[in-house]
Amino acid sequence: MSLEASPRTRAAGAAYSVAAYLIWGLLPLYFLLLVPTGPWEVVAARVVFSLVFCLLLLTVARGWRRIIAIIRQPRLLAWTALAGLLIYVNWQVFLIGTLSGHVVETALGYFINPITTVLLGVFVLRERIRRLQWVAIGVAVVAVVVIIVAYGSFPWIALSLTASFGTYGLIKKKIGPAVDAVSGLTLESFWLMPIAIVQLIIVAQTTGITFGTVSTWHTVLMLLAGVATAVPLLLFASGARRINLTVIGMIQFITPIMQFLTGVLLLHEPMPPERWIGFVIVWIAVGVFVIDLLRAGRRGRRTRVAPVA
Repeated sequence: MSLEASPRTRAAGAAYSVAAYLIWGLLPLYFLLLVPTGPWEVVAARVVFSLVFCLLLLTVARGWRRIIAIIRQPRLLAWTALAGLLIYVNWQVFLIGTLSGHVVETALGYFINPITTVLLGVFVLRERIRRLQWVAIGVAVVAVVVIIVAYGSFPWIALSLTASFGTYGLIKKKIGPAVDAVSGLTLESFWLMPIAIVQLIIVAQTTGITFGTVSTWHTVLMLLAGVATAVPLLLFASGARRINLTVIGMIQFITPIMQFLTGVLLLHEPMPPERWIGFVIVWIAVGVFVIDLLRAGRRGRRTRVAPVA
């Protein structure tokens, strides 16, 4: 995207991004409406119905040429398979957390995610980061240690979410504009179909498939799981093309804030003092991170408007 995007374009980009993160923030409540369906069946439904929805979008938007172009590049195709596996891990852990009363811990994962992304940039892409970013990383590490030691529980849900989504974002950055949002999600869902089928077979033989057996409303919600999965991803892709990463970096905290409030205020998940201490330290790390983003954005604007000698 051009750095000289018009105010109208930037406003549209911000609107798309806010919409995406608002939907992601509401997803825990959406998936709780699917009870008594378990996390394994829900994820399988997300895969199947996301693929169906994306195939419809490709047909309507006549995007099959883009898919064929990707298929003709084996290396690019392999990256989409790896991205699919990572987003599967993210979806599965998220659903296990949401449907087992750990929405607050899923929020912790997404609070830490931007800092994880910075770490991946340093160690994988060899990027140099600023001093305040190192401070934010250090504070976040302290927070995780406090939660593990004081609360007496390893936050595997939070760390799995941030690791899987952070690495997923790294791969999406690597394949860049060569794979558009719809084509990427279509291929990722396609690669996951064998896993989804195996999961459905296992669920059918153990707890039993709930799809179509609970109520008409429940069946409709299950069918819409693909739309609920695909729409925020497409909105995010539209927003990311129109605004810079500094703005996205601040907007993305909408999701974990909403998830945290959902877990504490609506679902009344336990928040003993030790967990509050850990979260306060996380929020300090987030605050340092946002201050760094604001300072970097301000410096970038001054650079762009500086007179040329």
